[in-house]
Amino acid sequence: MYTKVYSAILDGLEGKIIEVEAGLLPGLSSFSIVGLGDKAVQEAKERINLALKSINAKPPLKFNRKTVINLAPADIKKEGSSLDLAIAISFLIASKQLSPIQKSILILGELSLDGKLRKIKGALPIVLSLHKYFEEIYLPQENYPEVKYLKIDNLYIFESLKEIIEHLEGKATKDKFKGENFVQGEKDLELEFIKISDYILRAITIACIGRHNLILYGPPGTGKTLISKNIVNLLSELTYEEALEVTTIYSSANELKDGFITYPPFRNPHHSSSSVAILGGGQNPKPGEVSLAHRGVLFLDELPEFKRDVLEGLREPLENGEITISRSRKTIKMPARFMLIGAYNPCPCGFYLDLEKECKCTLNEIKKYHKKLSGPIMDRIDIKINVPRIKGEEIFTETVANYKDVIEKIKELKDLQFKRQNKFNSELNVKEIKEYCKLSFKAEDFLKKSADKLRLSIRGVHKIIKIARTIADFENKNIIDLEHIAEALQYRNTKEDEL
Repeated sequence: MYTKVYSAILDGLEGKIIEVEAGLLPGLSSFSIVGLGDKAVQEAKERINLALKSINAKPPLKFNRKTVINLAPADIKKEGSSLDLAIAISFLIASKQLSPIQKSILILGELSLDGKLRKIKGALPIVLSLHKYFEEIYLPQENYPEVKYLKIDNLYIFESLKEIIEHLEGKATKDKFKGENFVQGEKDLELEFIKISDYILRAITIACIGRHNLILYGPPGTGKTLISKNIVNLLSELTYEEALEVTTIYSSANELKDGFITYPPFRNPHHSSSSVAILGGGQNPKPGEVSLAHRGVLFLDELPEFKRDVLEGLREPLENGEITISRSRKTIKMPARFMLIGAYNPCPCGFYLDLEKECKCTLNEIKKYHKKLSGPIMDRIDIKINVPRIKGEEIFTETVANYKDVIEKIKELKDLQFKRQNKFNSELNVKEIKEYCKLSFKAEDFLKKSADKLRLSIRGVHKIIKIARTIADFENKNIIDLEHIAEALQYRNTKEDEL
């Protein structure tokens, strides 16, 4: 007898339907899986045999037939254990131990040896991309935390193979999945314990409001890393749509730990990380750090120490909010719209431009150090801030900044931006800049002269306007004035740019 059921594998950030065909042939008992399955798929034979035996069903190796499972399309590599359950159901139908399925059902799940269902990788992106093609979708209970906020009426959650069989036979009908109401997460205000100047706090606040890329530079030990790691706590909680995007990426990368992600992610890769780890890729392309930081913060500490190909690979995601990964068999686009925060010392010894400690580096060493950061990359940075050394008595002085007010202001202005243009100011394209960034006559004249004097690129001019738009929003002004442009220019250009 021949039968067919449907399952799926993860393909980038989407599910790909796999037809699981089962056939029985005369001959000695054997069990084979064909269709370009990896080691995990081939090992499913042992899991399925014992799982079926645990529920008192006759497994393939105890059946006096040759059992062949075909995974179609046969020319696509199948990875992981998400096909276990579909293979078991397909065999039970082919061996007449289970009645044929009359509905179109997507079956997902890994089997344990006692017949329980285990969590699979990429459940959320698979369900999101394929639910409209099936009447019912079966998913393991362990995957519930990542799908609990979905509003899908054809999803069913099961704990074991036996429970699914009883549902298919009508002995114990399972209720449909009902999604919970989305609840935004809450974060600890760790930034309250950091001593920073009003100037730095204002720059950080403006960067967070418009999601502008930020670089902090200064002598070692001034708190650059500590500040950067806590900036994510100032960002507004994710909306439902944003949380769905982020959780989908983490699910596909098998990085989910606590279920649905409701707060902006923070990624801090080490400077020795490879380009594949940071940008994404591999033989079967997977999300890298730039995608895992989507809607959150990508923090690159010791920025010049990162490999040149990694830094240059950031150009596309910084410009377009996505990254294209091309391989011989496929090309995949992954979202990568993040707020980049970089931190580094101004020179190899760390004390160039320091007012209290002498720099021991030569001018050539300093120039060589800064050449590690190419012009095109630095041109994509919106705000550059010098973090000077803090005096001893200031370290123990209690900070007076009210970060709760700062967070409320950032959230308020995020809502303003999305109401006006449905995106952050940093994401505006050329057409939208003309529409939403109206400059006064004085501001426009000043920017023209500054662009010539500072030899700003077209991208640089657009960056200045977008930062100025954020500053104007911060000041509750509709029109961008001269002082807004002047402040934006101050953030964009530093003494180091003269090297």
